[in-house]
Amino acid sequence: MPVRAILTDIEGTTSAVSFVFDVLFPYAREHLPAFVRRHAAEAEVATQLEAVRAESGEADADVERIVEILLGWIAEDRKATPLKALQGMVWEQGYRAGELKGHVYPDAVATMRRWQHEGYQLYVYSSGSIQAQRLIFGCSEAGDLSPLFSGYFDTTSGSKREAASYARIAEAIGRPPAEILFLSDVLQELDAARAAGMRTCGLAREGGELDGHPTVSSFTVIEPAAC
Repeated sequence: MPVRAILTDIEGTTSAVSFVFDVLFPYAREHLPAFVRRHAAEAEVATQLEAVRAESGEADADVERIVEILLGWIAEDRKATPLKALQGMVWEQGYRAGELKGHVYPDAVATMRRWQHEGYQLYVYSSGSIQAQRLIFGCSEAGDLSPLFSGYFDTTSGSKREAASYARIAEAIGRPPAEILFLSDVLQELDAARAAGMRTCGLAREGGELDGHPTVSSFTVIEPAAC
C-alpha cells in the first residue's frame, strides 16, 4: 500500500527546537500577562481562562492567579491545551506585527514543496495549537507556506505518545494508517504512530538513530515511496 499522505511534527523536525525555546516561549512569557489582562472578558479568551481553572483545579482563580498559573506552565513546558491556545493568540499578534517570523529548515521547505507537486497530501501534528502551527508556516522566513498543507492537528486529537491519537488522525484524513508517513524527532511519537499502523521516519538533525525507525538528518533524503 503506497504512501499517499505525510504527517509531520514541527519542533525538531521541520523547525529548530531553539526557535520555540529561544524565541516563541520568551515572547509569550513577556506578552501573555498583559494580553490576558486586556482581553479576559472577550469570549474566546474567557473560554480558555475557564479551561485553565478546570485543569489547575482552581475554580475560583482570578485573572492574576491565572496569569501565575500560565507562567508556571510555560516554565515547565507543560502541554496544556488552554496554554497552547492562549500562546497562539499572543504569537498571532507578534506575527501580524512583524515581530515574529516562523523558522522552517530550508530542506524541509524545498522537500515539502516537491512532495506537494508530486501529489502527496501534507499534514501537521504538533503539541502547539493549530493556530500556532498555521502562524509558523503562514508567516515563515520562507514566506507563506500554508498552501502546502491540507490540514493541522494538535493535542485536541490526543497525546502525541498514544497510538489512539494517530488512529484518530488517520480517520480524520480519510486514509488507512498504512498510507500515511509520520515524521518526528521523538522516539515515543514514532513508536505510537507505528503502533497505529502508520509508516514512520525519524529526523535526527544532529546525527544518531531513533531505534526501530528509518532515521535521516535531512528532509532531502526522505523518499516516501520507499518508506
